[in-house]
Amino acid sequence: MTVVTVGVHIVDILARPVEHIPEGQDTVLVDQIRLTAAGAAAGTAVDLVKLGNDVVTMGAVGDDELADFLLMVLAKRGVDTSCLRRRTGEATAASILPIRPDGGRPSFHVPGANLSVVTADLDADVLRRARGVHLGGMDVTFGLGDPAFFALLDEIRAAGTVVTMDLLSEMPDLLGMARAFLPHVDYVLPNESQARLMTGAADAEEAARELLADGPRGVLVTLGEEGSLVVTGDGAERVPALKTEVVDTTGCGDAYCAGFLTGLLHGEDVLAAARWGTAAAARVATGLGSDAGLTDLDSTLRMLR
Repeated sequence: MTVVTVGVHIVDILARPVEHIPEGQDTVLVDQIRLTAAGAAAGTAVDLVKLGNDVVTMGAVGDDELADFLLMVLAKRGVDTSCLRRRTGEATAASILPIRPDGGRPSFHVPGANLSVVTADLDADVLRRARGVHLGGMDVTFGLGDPAFFALLDEIRAAGTVVTMDLLSEMPDLLGMARAFLPHVDYVLPNESQARLMTGAADAEEAARELLADGPRGVLVTLGEEGSLVVTGDGAERVPALKTEVVDTTGCGDAYCAGFLTGLLHGEDVLAAARWGTAAAARVATGLGSDAGLTDLDSTLRMLR
């Protein structure tokens, strides 16, 4: 099942557990430090491969050592990076994530080459051959918000490709611009904060219904430990989270997207696919980093039994 991820590519540097930032030049010992391929396109691509999909990823990285690392890790995980553009003189996006003992994840972030992605960077023929396309972080790859890309999305959807989209920031101006994509995608998967910031709504369900009116077939709002809310033209339904020992919540949203899209491509209905996403997110929460704990589709689906 060929899937294309489009958008944000980040190198994450994670450490856990971090209870405080030391003063001066003091040192704090931690249990684990890890570097991973992350971001709403790259992290989701890795998860999609683990769930049994053939994946091509598209976007931009710099010409620095972080790009070398990111390309190496993606290739090692089985992601096709031949359509990933390298920008001379630009930095690769990166985040430093000090993970709290409860799994929370404040961050320090450099957006880098993600901000420069435009439609000309994408391979339209590869997109036309995909069964599924995931748009990751369209609120920060705002160069893709142009009529040519929207027309391409409409074309591939008319041919049967499923298009999903999630978001990266919690900046109202950027999230507002991302609403322009909604008539051109099938499913949008914001977290609760993003959904409310995009709409000004008082709660998740009100926000989801307002986003649904913009044109997608469904809106899935992730709610952290409370699971997710699935809103379609047939109504709204909650999908509970699965109980698991949380180590780190980094990448849980990306895993949810990967599981959801994989479910759809396997012929599952929207609610069943949302449960696949819930299981993938629960697996990722058990370890450090955006792909930790997720190994394959069978072990992921066993969490639902």
